[in-house]
Amino acid sequence: MDTRHEEEVWITGIGLVSSLGEGCEEHWHHLGNGKCREPVIDAQSFAPYAVHPLVEVDFSSQIPKRGDLRQMGPWQRLGTYTAGLALSDAGIAGDHTYLDKMDMIIAADGGERDMEVDGKILEDIGKRNDPEVFLNETLSTELRPTLFLSQLPNLMSGNISIVHKVCGSSRTFMGEEMAGVSAAQIAVQKIRHGQSELCLIGGAYSAERDDMQFMFELGKCLWPGEFEPLWERKTKGGGIVNGSVGAFLVLESRSHALNRGATAYARLTEVLSDRCNRAPGKATANAEKQIDALNGRLEPGPLAVLSGACGAEPATGEERAFLEGLSEKGFEVSARAVSTMLGHAVEAQFPAGLALAAIAASKKHFFEPFGPSDFEKPLTGNPERILVTSWGHWRGEGMALVESVQQPATHMAGE
Repeated sequence: MDTRHEEEVWITGIGLVSSLGEGCEEHWHHLGNGKCREPVIDAQSFAPYAVHPLVEVDFSSQIPKRGDLRQMGPWQRLGTYTAGLALSDAGIAGDHTYLDKMDMIIAADGGERDMEVDGKILEDIGKRNDPEVFLNETLSTELRPTLFLSQLPNLMSGNISIVHKVCGSSRTFMGEEMAGVSAAQIAVQKIRHGQSELCLIGGAYSAERDDMQFMFELGKCLWPGEFEPLWERKTKGGGIVNGSVGAFLVLESRSHALNRGATAYARLTEVLSDRCNRAPGKATANAEKQIDALNGRLEPGPLAVLSGACGAEPATGEERAFLEGLSEKGFEVSARAVSTMLGHAVEAQFPAGLALAAIAASKKHFFEPFGPSDFEKPLTGNPERILVTSWGHWRGEGMALVESVQQPATHMAGE
């Protein structure tokens, strides 16, 4: 393929909200700036399981109409709000010159469930001799169509279009962590090959939901008991601590950004993905192929890594072993487990990792270690290249390369 005319993909806007705060500077204050502060944990609301709770947010500042707010569930509010932050940060909020042609790719889950109905079904189905008949009857009489329709995953993109007037093409991915990887990967390909100039990508995850805690517990994925940093959980079997996160990015071609006078946080050079049945060694083989595909971009030596590892085993242990094994290729890995500080954000995990990588690249300094593990070594110097990984808790392996941008600008986008 002739790649001479491929466009660079720049990250020109970031919207990021988590337990640590709102915006790039708040996250830099907590995670960099010479010292990493303690994660924010709620150990009581879902005991014995902890969550990273969302910081207090004034949703009306980005979603001014009460009617719009009323019909959205928490995760849709968070996503729509964070998308607005990204648009404002990129300097295109309210500007129809750009919004009318802006494409959108969203990573979404299935929306909130009606826990009262679910609880009633689980309580009564075991008492019946005809469980199939009972289930069908209950769903036909108890499931409210208006609730179901208001939580369809592609309505997050619909709400972003309505509230923020993003009117280009729209695409929604479902599929847990890999939805976020796919959203970024498709956007990069579209911009690189001239099919799009300007794209909004991202997702949101509301961890403070009984139904999500319930589903992860059914899968025996959650970390019980007192909070520990992610890498430290393996000795006790591992486990996920979920976190509420909204993460959106404005991606655009270099030429488009320069034409409108925009500056970039960083360049999103490549996004790679694969999946396997997670037989021993299969995920590692996928990651090895991805590293090899970056040959020429990554040079041996210090390597900053923002890992999207969730904490569940054996996936997290295998990812760590893979990253440690990069020393055989000449890399001196300095990894940071995003989940230690933000919690695991499922669909929003990969966009959050990209956002943090772009912030670090723009600040010309990597984040301080997130935990006591000897794996999270300090990194000296300017992290010109940051590797972002995402291994799903069940399926899917993703990787991205974020690089510093050389541009005629002395300030960070959004300042």
